Amino acid sequence: MKKSMIKLAAGAAAVLLMSTSAHAGYTMKKKVGDVDTKLTVFGFSQINAETGGNIDDASDEAVRFGADRIRLGWKYSAGKVRGKVFLDFNQDAGALGKEDVGMYRVIKDAFISYVVDPGFVVKAGVIKTPVGMGFTIPGWNLDVIKRGFDKKLAFERGNGLMISGRDMFMGNNGKVDGLEMGHERPWKGFGYDVMIGNQTTRSGAVKESTGDDARGNAYMARLHFDYTELLHSEISYGVSPEASGEADSEDYKVLNIGLDSHFADGMNIKAEYYDVSGIKGAAEHDMQTLALTYTAYVTDSLELAVKSINGQEDEAGTERDVGNHYMGFTYYPSQVTTDKSRGGKRKNNQHSIKLNYVLATGDSEEFKGAGGIYRDDAVLAMYQFKF
Repeated sequence: MKKSMIKLAAGAAAVLLMSTSAHAGYTMKKKVGDVDTKLTVFGFSQINAETGGNIDDASDEAVRFGADRIRLGWKYSAGKVRGKVFLDFNQDAGALGKEDVGMYRVIKDAFISYVVDPGFVVKAGVIKTPVGMGFTIPGWNLDVIKRGFDKKLAFERGNGLMISGRDMFMGNNGKVDGLEMGHERPWKGFGYDVMIGNQTTRSGAVKESTGDDARGNAYMARLHFDYTELLHSEISYGVSPEASGEADSEDYKVLNIGLDSHFADGMNIKAEYYDVSGIKGAAEHDMQTLALTYTAYVTDSLELAVKSINGQEDEAGTERDVGNHYMGFTYYPSQVTTDKSRGGKRKNNQHSIKLNYVLATGDSEEFKGAGGIYRDDAVLAMYQFKF
C-alpha cells in the first residue's frame, strides 16, 4: 500500500513540477438529471532553499534545498452538496500510516458539506479546524515563506463535524460556497464555526494517544466579524483532551484572537495572539505569542513584507522568551492584474518568488514551545506556482 502511494505521489509531484499553467484550476461541468455539477482540479508547488538556522536545529552553513508543499486537489459541487479532497505529496513514507486523526497524513482535506443556507453549512471529514486566524490562510497565499512557530499552537486539521455560517445579519455581500474554512472573501457581518472532532494530534502541542483509555473528543468554536476588506476580526477557543497521549494528562487549551486589515493601496496589517496551556499534556507548560505582519507594494509586481513573531513560555516556573522576525519581499513574475485587493493578490500569487531573512532573538536555544522555531538567523528563498 505504501509503495503504491509513494509511486502515485512521485507521479503527481512530477506533473505539478512541470506544469506552467496560470489558471486558477481546471473546471469541468456536467448536468446530472436536473442538477448542475462542477468539478475543479487544482494544485500548487513550492520549491525552497535556505541556509543558516534550520528550524529547531543548530545553525548550518550549507544551503538546503527542498519543498514545503507539493499539493494536488479537487473540489466538487452538485446543488447544495460540496466536496473537497486535498493531498500533500511532500509527506515522508512514515507519515502515510493511519495515525493521528484517523486518515493518512498525506490527506490534508477530505470533507463533504451541505449548504442549507449561508448561515448554516454542515461539514464532515478532515477539515482545517476553526482555531487560529493565520492557519486558515492557504499555504500558497502567505505573506512570508514560513507560517512561524505560533502555527504549531493551532489545532491544525482535525477529523470531525463542523457547522459554519458566513456573511450574516448585514445583507448578502459575498458568495458562500460551502467550502470556507477561514476568511477567504470579504463580507459584511458576522460568521461562526463550531466543531467536534477527534483529538487534534496534528497540532504540534498534542501527542497521539497510546491507548483506548487516552482518547477523547476535541471541541472548538470561532466567532468572526467582517466589514469588507478593511476589517476582519475573530476570536476562537478550543480544548483537545489528554494532550500527552496518556490517560489523565492535561487537556490542551487554546485562545486565539486575530485582526486583518487590507487597504485600497494594497497595504495589509495583521495581528494575531495565542494564549495556550497544557502543551503536550504538561500541567505547567503555558505559552503566549503575538505575531504582527505588515506588507506593502513598492511596485505593481514587488511587495515588501515584515512579520515579527514573539513568544513567551512558562514551564514549571521557568520563563523564556523567543522571537523570529521575517524581513523580505515577494516578486510576482507573471502578474495577471494590477488590482491590489486581497482577491488581486490571490490571482498574482499563482506565480511568485519570495526571499526572506529571519532574525532569531531571545532564548532561542532553550525555548521549547511546541516547535517550529528558528534558533539562529536564516535566509530563505522560494519559488511557487499554482494552477
